[in-house]
Amino acid sequence: MSNGFWDNLKRPIIGLAPMDGVTDPAFRYMVASTFNPSVMFTEFVNVEGLARGATKMIYGFFYSPKERPIVAQLFGTEVDSFYKAAVLLCYLGFDGIDINMGCPVSKVAGKGSGAALIKNPKLAKKIVKNVLKGIDDFANGISLENAGVHENIIKFIKENKNKFGGKDGIVSKNSDRKAIPLSVKTRIGHSEICAEAWAKTLIDSGVKILTMHGRTLKQLYSGEANWEVLGKVAKICKKGGVVFLGNGDVHSIDDAKEKIEKYGCDGVLIGRATNGNPWFFKGKEPSVKNRLSIIKKHVKYFEKLSYLPFQTLKKHLAWYTKGFEGAKEMRMEFMQAQSEKDIYRIIEEFSRKIS
Repeated sequence: MSNGFWDNLKRPIIGLAPMDGVTDPAFRYMVASTFNPSVMFTEFVNVEGLARGATKMIYGFFYSPKERPIVAQLFGTEVDSFYKAAVLLCYLGFDGIDINMGCPVSKVAGKGSGAALIKNPKLAKKIVKNVLKGIDDFANGISLENAGVHENIIKFIKENKNKFGGKDGIVSKNSDRKAIPLSVKTRIGHSEICAEAWAKTLIDSGVKILTMHGRTLKQLYSGEANWEVLGKVAKICKKGGVVFLGNGDVHSIDDAKEKIEKYGCDGVLIGRATNGNPWFFKGKEPSVKNRLSIIKKHVKYFEKLSYLPFQTLKKHLAWYTKGFEGAKEMRMEFMQAQSEKDIYRIIEEFSRKIS
């Protein structure tokens, strides 16, 4: 069975991991504009909210053509809602769908989703089955209405068609319909490590692309990612013909390649190392002047999106302004800014100082 675009990706795969509150459309656009990774993932979006017509959640699925291949990530617990979301994402032209079974934060795992699914394999299997059914039904021509997608969501996407990958986004003709690949991103365990058994459970349920973070839910992001365990899972996946990506504590492109080679992965997903560092995949630090130009471009694209609260931009600005003379002072000014206009002024003032 084909794994879709995954089969055509050049090895090793080095992609941008999904990060809540980070991999929004503006940041993904900046990554793609600087140096495209092998694959990108959206932030995770809650299936229950989508099923109940929460149109504001659709903003996370806006994407530009240059971000391809792009995978949309979902989280939740309601199997029927996963089905509806799967049909919707196929319609929006995504290259793949990913189920989050790895988020450790209490607002997600505490409600039974994310990494909590590691302790609920029965539900995890049902979710995978329903997403696969949604993908298959879409390929066979089901409409959004017949799939049970909320009328508010249908109306919203029809009014914002150009926000989903431009002319190559929304699938409008039955002849263009195709089954897209399903992947799962998870962790090596809940309280204890159970990575090998858990991977086998997911593979048996029909998962053909698997990403695993080298920490348990209990660890959150403390300690070090256990790549020895990830190496064992890589062997299981290789035997089963499953694409396997490791995740956790990858600090550079060279580090990524070394880990891929050492532990036998098909690739890695990079998360926190890209914060304020959309040029990560290029493997080369820009000059301060070029960094300022990148910040301006990020702010300009952020303005274009219009729906994102201004405060969400500030964490990116804080990450950008590190590691060069005057960065601390510039960062403090950014944190006091009230608008994009203020950001441009601060950049121009700093630019005059270094020119």
